[in-house]
Amino acid sequence: MSAPPPTGAAPATLDEALQRLAAREHELQALQGELDETNRGVLALYAELDVQADELRRATELKSRFLAYMSHEFRTPIGAIRSIARLLADRVDGPLTDEQARQVRFIQETAAEFNDMVDDLLDLARVEAGRVEISPGWFELVDLFSALRGMFKPILTNPNVVLVFDEPQGVPQLFSDDRKLAQILRNFISNALKFTARGEVRVSACREDDMQVRFSVSDTGIGIDPAYHGAIFQDFVQVDSPIQKRLRGSGLGLSLSKRLAELLGGTVSLDSRLGEGSTFHVILPLRLPVPGGSEGETA
Repeated sequence: MSAPPPTGAAPATLDEALQRLAAREHELQALQGELDETNRGVLALYAELDVQADELRRATELKSRFLAYMSHEFRTPIGAIRSIARLLADRVDGPLTDEQARQVRFIQETAAEFNDMVDDLLDLARVEAGRVEISPGWFELVDLFSALRGMFKPILTNPNVVLVFDEPQGVPQLFSDDRKLAQILRNFISNALKFTARGEVRVSACREDDMQVRFSVSDTGIGIDPAYHGAIFQDFVQVDSPIQKRLRGSGLGLSLSKRLAELLGGTVSLDSRLGEGSTFHVILPLRLPVPGGSEGETA
């Protein structure tokens, strides 16, 4: 027969088990404490993020309200300046000397630039406030290009630059907001004319695929350094160049174009190399979906 276990062996084993159990319980309590502390930290972080998000929303709303208010306030004096300059240019109060005529033209050009800046600021305020209304309808690109051609004809003052509108090929009627599309293309064309001293600015449209159309505005201007490509469509960004320093602008035209394109379900992009000209693109769906409604019948 085997010998009985030594006296006191079982109690020693039980004591060890109890000690290990107590140590594990202590570890679990410590872990639970750390977890509770982490949870409190996470909750505090979420609360702080909520506060910051609210502050950001309020700041954005205040900025939009300020831009809208100032834009409206600027319109009255700008309108007065342009009206007086027009009266002077028309010689209503008598003839002008050559120098006076030159100064009046300078006033008109500066006031027109100021007016464009105010329009850009007002548009930015509307976009950020979500107050831009999209009014889609059926239209032909031929009509849109014809309207843009007539709009830019009076301001093509550089005889060394021609503005060309290619005949749209294979592009059917579009269902979109033609006024918003025209605003995008106007910004692209104005920008191209501003930075093109010689050559041409060409506007074209073609099918991207069965569902989309690509609009392109190409120029033979100064081009844009690739270092600026990632930021060119951001608010208030302007390319650092000798021409840019001589020309005024809000730096909002391309940013607004990007936002308007997104509202129309599209995207914008840029192909450019310094000294080799630029091509700005906007790709839009042929048919802009209308939430809760139908696109209607084609004309």
